[in-house]
Amino acid sequence: MKYVWLDEYLMSKKGVQKDFKAEWNWQRYMINDKMFAALCFDDDNKETLITLKLDPMDGEFLRNQYDDIIPGYYMNKVHWNSIKVDGAVPDDLLKEMLDKSYNLILKSFSRKKQAEILGG
Repeated sequence: MKYVWLDEYLMSKKGVQKDFKAEWNWQRYMINDKMFAALCFDDDNKETLITLKLDPMDGEFLRNQYDDIIPGYYMNKVHWNSIKVDGAVPDDLLKEMLDKSYNLILKSFSRKKQAEILGG
């Protein structure tokens, strides 16, 4: 996998937990049990995709710019996007996408819950 920094980067964010969903063969990254990103494995347990949530307009724009960004694998194709782990998406862009996904899910909580998650 090209993005060897992925797990450390995601786990450094406040309030993030991860689990492994065996039925899906996905390592999920969540805030308070709401997924914002996942590392998807194939039948040989090799990383294949990173799935994350984006604003629909951002997702559509990026899918038109990069062949390695596709509609979300096994997810709502409007809100979720998948990135090929050995593709040509620059690290900085992937980090920006992951940040946006994290913030979308974080903002879905009440202000009180957001403060609690962020430790404030």
